[in-house]
Amino acid sequence: MTDKGYTIGIDCRFAGTRSGIGRYTRELVLNLTKRDDPWNYVLFLPKNANHGLDSTQGDRIIHYPLSISHYSLREQIEFPKIIRKSKIDLLHVPHFNVPLKCPVLFITTIHDLILHHYPNQATLPKRIAYKMLMKHAIRKSKHIITVSNSTADDIAKTYGEDVRSKMSVIYEGVSEDFYPRSDEDIKRVREKYQLLEQFLLYVGACKEHKNVQTLVDACPEGWELVLVTGGNVDDADLPTIYSAASCFILPSLYEGFGLPILEAMACGCPVVASNRTSIPEIAGGNAILVQPTVEGVSNGIKQALSSPPDREKAMEHAKGFSWERMAEETANIYKSLISQPPSF
Repeated sequence: MTDKGYTIGIDCRFAGTRSGIGRYTRELVLNLTKRDDPWNYVLFLPKNANHGLDSTQGDRIIHYPLSISHYSLREQIEFPKIIRKSKIDLLHVPHFNVPLKCPVLFITTIHDLILHHYPNQATLPKRIAYKMLMKHAIRKSKHIITVSNSTADDIAKTYGEDVRSKMSVIYEGVSEDFYPRSDEDIKRVREKYQLLEQFLLYVGACKEHKNVQTLVDACPEGWELVLVTGGNVDDADLPTIYSAASCFILPSLYEGFGLPILEAMACGCPVVASNRTSIPEIAGGNAILVQPTVEGVSNGIKQALSSPPDREKAMEHAKGFSWERMAEETANIYKSLISQPPSF
């Protein structure tokens, strides 16, 4: 098999969501399509959604809008037909929801096994479906990309050490939009969101594993705690909010990567985070790591406010995580698979 006329499909439906996987998908595609790799792309985009990928135009790029929901019956029945019709040679799915009857070779990005450990009140049928899809994705993928060594270890522990031979760890990146903002920008955002002069910040979902209640309970008396969840802040304002915050806290019990940690560091904001799963790996010694308990988080906040981690060192650490390099390493995986003979 050669790379001449080779076509790679990417499931971009998550790009229309304000989620970690949505961010990953957008950055992956935007950076891949800037490259001059010798293959074509078919982008399966969410129909009638703001996916942020309109700029990905070119002779080698085809947009294929879909109105098929994630985890739906149509995803299992209709999406395989569309994949076959698109005549792609390889499909990259940035999540575990690969159709069980996928008609082409595929690779997946597995961000975490959170639902194995924290099912978040999911019903029994949903838990069964999740584990079935995850097992299928891991066992049948030609290659698996994970976003941290912690996630890779969790996959190997859960599904067997033999899967390591087809896993690669490729870190996520920090957008160049994340940098310390000016006093003028900070003043504007304070007024827009009615923020106090000093406040503590959390950015992320409010699911069980995020341990947000512990943060609420640990918040020092007299301090404002700002919770940015579910898209209640304009993306363009987020770097300025990080820049304005006195401290960013992530008390999570499980993270596959923990991108907000790096975004906060890039904006010069001190970070307090739990000492669980991927967080020590990603923080790289530039955050105050604590036990994810009320006492642990409370003490971490006090330390961050009185003796924060070295700001310049943390900012330099965050700069080491690049979406451009993520795309390059992903393209190298595509290239290695193209050079292999086809097999299922």
